[in-house]
This record gives sequence, C-alpha cells and structure tokens, in this order.
Amino acid sequence: MPSTPLLCPRCGTGAKDFSGCGTCRAEGIGANPVPPLADLSGLSLRSYRGGPWGWPTALPVTGPPVTLGEGNTPNVPIQSRDPADGELWVKYEGANPTGSHKDRAMAVGVAAAVAAGADTVVAASSGNAGAAAAAYAGRAGLRCVVFTTDGVPEPLRAQIDALGAFRVVREDNSARNAAMGEAVERFGWYPLTSFASPSPGGNAYANEGYKSVAYEIARDFGDRVATVVVPTSRADLLSGIERGFRELRTAGLLARVPRLVAAEPDAAAPFTAALARREPAEQERTSVVYRPSPAFSLGEERPTWQGLDALRRSDGSAVAVPTEVFMAEHRTSGAQGLFLEPSSAVGVAAARRLVREHGGLVIAVGTATGLKATAGIRRPSPTTVPELSQLTL
Repeated sequence: MPSTPLLCPRCGTGAKDFSGCGTCRAEGIGANPVPPLADLSGLSLRSYRGGPWGWPTALPVTGPPVTLGEGNTPNVPIQSRDPADGELWVKYEGANPTGSHKDRAMAVGVAAAVAAGADTVVAASSGNAGAAAAAYAGRAGLRCVVFTTDGVPEPLRAQIDALGAFRVVREDNSARNAAMGEAVERFGWYPLTSFASPSPGGNAYANEGYKSVAYEIARDFGDRVATVVVPTSRADLLSGIERGFRELRTAGLLARVPRLVAAEPDAAAPFTAALARREPAEQERTSVVYRPSPAFSLGEERPTWQGLDALRRSDGSAVAVPTEVFMAEHRTSGAQGLFLEPSSAVGVAAARRLVREHGGLVIAVGTATGLKATAGIRRPSPTTVPELSQLTL
C-alpha cells in the first residue's frame, strides 16, 4: 500500500489489506477503512482546475498522476415538466474518457498501484469499472485482469477487450468476486475494486478520486445546491462525494454540505430498506433479496457501511425507483439529447421526483453514457415508421 494509512471509520482499526475492516467483518458488517480527510485550507475553488488531479495534495497518493483527461464533466439542465418546480441538472459523467464516473477512481487507483510497485491490477466488474481499470492500467504500462460475468452488455465487453485487459468470466457475481480474491491472495495482484463479503466498498485510495465530483459541483454552483442524487450500489461514489463536500465545508469553501440521496432500482434497494429502520445497528444488518433490472450496474443485497455513513452525515435519504419509471426517464432524457445508461436514469428519475416535491437546485450524477448498454433500447417496428412523403415538418 502507499504510505498513507487507512483506518476504519466505524471502529478505528487499521487496515491490513483492501478487503475491508476485519474487525467489522467479524460482526457481519462491511466497513471500508479510509485515509484521513485532506486539508483544503488556503485553496480556492476559483482556481480549482477540475478532475482528481486538480488538487493533487487532496489525494493520498505520491508520485506522478495517471490521467487521460478525466473530470470537468458538463452540467446539463433538464427541462422540468412544471415551471413551478426547482432546478434540475445532470452532471454528465459519460463525458469522461471511457464513458463513466469510474475514470475518476481508476486514475487515482492505478497511480496508487504504481506507487506500491504493482505490475498487475485486477478488478471485479459489471462493466464500467473494468473498462476504466483497463484504460488507466494501459496508460501506466501495467497489466490488467478483469473478473466479470456473461451478463455484462456486449458494448462493455468489447470495450474491456479493446483496451487490452485479460477478461475472466465466471457464472455470477459471487463466483466472480471469489475468483478475484483468490487471485489477489495467490499472485499479489493489486485490487482496484471490492471482492470481499460482505462488501465494504472498493479500493479506498481509488475512491478518493470521487471527491472531485463534489469539488466541481461546489466550484460550478457554490452554496445553491440543495440536493445531490447519486445512483448507488456499493456507495463508493456516494461516499467519495460526501467526503469531498465535508472537506470543502471544513476548509470554509462551502457554507453547508448538500443533502445526499442514494438512488436505487426497486428490484434491489438495500439502502432504502435500511433507512426505513430506526436503529443504526438494524440498518447496518439490513438484507434484501437481489433481483436484476435494466440498471445492471446497480443493486446489492446489503447496504455498505460507508454509504449509510455518508447519508447520515448529510441528513440524506434513499429512493427506490421502479423499473418502468427509470426506463421512462431513460427515454425522456434521450429525447432531450442526453443519452444515459439505465443506471444513470435511476438517479435522474429520483431527482425529478425530489425537485417536484421539495424544489431547490437538485443535481443528479449521470454516471455513464447510454452507449454502454444498448440492447434494451426500444426501436420502432418498420410498420410504424412513416414514409418520407407522410412526414410533416
């Protein structure tokens, strides 16, 4: 590991590896040890260049950056159905080099791997993390192995292969994670994602790259933001954004931390189920039945502790979105020129509901481009396509 220590935020135990806190795991809790928060004192948002490397001192990694120009993604306004609603924006992470928010994490995670002297990095992935890991490993001259399943959409499989990674396929996510864990133990490969059970979250150094989402939102919108909605599975992105906002607030660069909301498909929504319970101990041990949905990169059986902590700290909440609602949003956003992955549409659908109910300025993090998964797109049948002579312009 790089020299910056990792400590469990739940119990204070130091990390021995990247499998999460062993003490908390013995209690059945997946908790992710983290580095200390960065001190942003003396910095100015006006001079922040954007991306994970815009403030290198905010990262727990020494050595040269590994970068493909990630970050500084656009903020896209979304037309409301009711003029009386507040403002709804999408921070479009599909504009990153490999088309998703994972680039922010993998840029930092691969730099940490280089600093640790690794020659091979490994990721267990439903697609986006694997593609980003492959790209940044290639940029750094490292070998990359991606453990995945046959359920990964074809565009993502093609992207991982084209970026030079070795792709290892297993029958399901459990077998995929187990195979990655075995590889880490046997070969000493550097893990960029989560593989332990219960899942604590991904590589904590890599996750620090997600703080830059908060920095960019603060730079671009200041204290106007009421709510930030984050599509959530293991909550690496959610936790990283909360840590970034917390650093900004501590340094006096923000007056307050926006409320964070975890957006989940209702087919597998452990954070929504957990927050329906009153006691933290009950929340941490919540379990739901996982059911697949078109939002293929979202959905877990259990909430991670890091996600629950981020929501508690920001006075946040979780929203479970039905499939028909987020797929309708997928089409609506596309009709407005924003082609999102279905998992991103979960966040936009939740944000649309929140801006309608509470008003204010709401930002949904659009985690990936729709080019990642195109098989589920409904195309008009030939009988519904009019002849040119029938078109009225």
